[in-house]
Amino acid sequence: MALSWQIFTSTFVMIFLAELGDKTQLGTFAFASEARSPLSVFLGASLALVVTSFIAVVLGQVVGRLIPEKVVKLVAGLAFLGFGVWTVVEAVRR
Repeated sequence: MALSWQIFTSTFVMIFLAELGDKTQLGTFAFASEARSPLSVFLGASLALVVTSFIAVVLGQVVGRLIPEKVVKLVAGLAFLGFGVWTVVEAVRR
């Protein structure tokens, strides 16, 4: 299992940009603002992100063997669109 620096870099940049200002980062911000131990917040948040990323990679490997990549990307794109529409509808309703 060799490390591909191109895949590593593109994954890092994509995830880093996607995570900026998301609810996980805002939650971590809130915990840190109240915590007496910012190191504990950092370690807890970091471990949570590592574990969720590990689960995503394992599931991605399994799903990638069973379902063609094109289908996975289509379903993921539709799910993101669905969440976006839902968010807009909820915002308008309020």
